[in-house]
Amino acid sequence: MSETEVTTAPHPLLLADGAPAAQAWSLDPTLKHLNHGSFGAVPLVAQRRQEALRQEMERSPVVWFPALPQRIAATRVELAARLEVAADDLALVPNASAGASVVYSGLTRRRGGEIVVTDHGYGAVTMGAERLARRWGGRVRTARVPLDADEEQAAAAVMAEVGEATDLIVVDHITSATARRMPVELIGEAARSRGIPLLVDGAHAPGLLPAPLTGVACDFWVGNLHKWGCAPRGTAALVARGPLRDQLYPLIDSWGAADPYSDRFDQQGTLDATAYLAAPTALDFVERTWGWENARRYMDDLADYAAQVVGAAFAGLTGVGDGAADVGMPVPGMRLVRLPDGLGASRVEADALRDRVARELGVEAAFTSFDGIGYMRLSAHVYNTPADYEYFAESCVPVLGEWARAARQQHRMP
Repeated sequence: MSETEVTTAPHPLLLADGAPAAQAWSLDPTLKHLNHGSFGAVPLVAQRRQEALRQEMERSPVVWFPALPQRIAATRVELAARLEVAADDLALVPNASAGASVVYSGLTRRRGGEIVVTDHGYGAVTMGAERLARRWGGRVRTARVPLDADEEQAAAAVMAEVGEATDLIVVDHITSATARRMPVELIGEAARSRGIPLLVDGAHAPGLLPAPLTGVACDFWVGNLHKWGCAPRGTAALVARGPLRDQLYPLIDSWGAADPYSDRFDQQGTLDATAYLAAPTALDFVERTWGWENARRYMDDLADYAAQVVGAAFAGLTGVGDGAADVGMPVPGMRLVRLPDGLGASRVEADALRDRVARELGVEAAFTSFDGIGYMRLSAHVYNTPADYEYFAESCVPVLGEWARAARQQHRMP
C-alpha cells in the first residue's frame, strides 16, 4: 500500500438477527482476538454439532466405531466438494503437519536424497524434511526467497536449488511467518517437467482461497480446515494425485491398511473423529450466513484497513515509512506490519512477545520474524471489526514502543 492510498473501514459483518458476528463464537469478550490464523476459532454451531456427535459416541461406542469409517467416507465426499477436488484424492488427517508426515513416511529415495525447501517454510514441516533427508543419506537445500519477490522471482529462486539429486520439493501455498503466497503453479509445472515430486503445504489455504488446488500441479497438498474454515481443531485435508499416492499410509496402522488410498485413512482405531464429522457444519455456517465470497472480501478489506491503522501507529514510533511490509505476493485476509527494532527479531523472541501481549495487554496477536526482522502478522476473520485494530493501534502500540526502547537500551541499540 502506498502512502497516498487510504483504506476505508469496512462495515462489520452481522448475523441474520443484526447481532455482531462475534456472538456466533464463544471467544472471550474480555480479550481482543487478532490472531485467527494460528489456531482458528470454532463457531458455536460447529461446537454443538461436535458435542452431539461425542454424546452419540459415548452412548453406544460398540455401535459407533464399526460404523465410523463409513461416516468419515461420507464426510470426505462433502469436504472434497468444497475444496473442488475428487473425493478419492482426499484423505482426512489431524493437521497439515500430520499430512506432511504421512508423505515423508511414504516416499522412497529415487535420486540423491536431496529435499528443497524455502526459508519461509513452517518449522515443523521443514524439520520433518530434515529428518527424511537424514534417513535418505541426503540433505536439505534451502531456497532463499526475498519477501518482496514476485511469482517469477520466487519460482526461479526455488528451482535454482533443484538439481539431479533432488527427490522432493516442499513449498508453502501461503507462508505462515510471512503471510505471502508462493507461486505453486509455476513451481508445480517446473517440478512436473523434471519428474520431481512436489509437496505443497497449504495449511492456511482452505477458506482463504476459493478453490486452492485449481491450476496447481502437485503430487501432494495438505491444508487445515480448522484455520480459516473454522472447523473443529484437528481437521485437515491431504490431497494426493498420481501413482505416488499408493505409497501413503496413515501414521497409525489399522484394519483399513489393506484398503486403497484414501479409504485406508477412514479407519484408524479408537480415535475421536468427531472433529472430522462436524467440519461441514462450520463451513456451511459461513456460507449460509454471509457466503464465503463475501466473507473473504470482508476479511481482505479489513486486513487492508488493519495494516493501514496499525502500520501508521508503529510508523509514528519510528518516523520511518508507513509501517507496512513489502510482500511480493500478498494473500487475502493477512498482512504484515513491521515491528520497531528490538522486538521479535527471532522466532523465540516473537513467540515471547505473543505471550507477553496476551498476558499484559489482553490481546491475542501473532508476531513473526523473517531475516532478522520482527513483524506483526494481521489475520482477520468475519468476527473481527475495525474497532479491534483501532484499539490495538491506540492502546497497545505505544506500550510496544516502550518495550522496544527498553530492549534496545538493554542491547545498546540506537
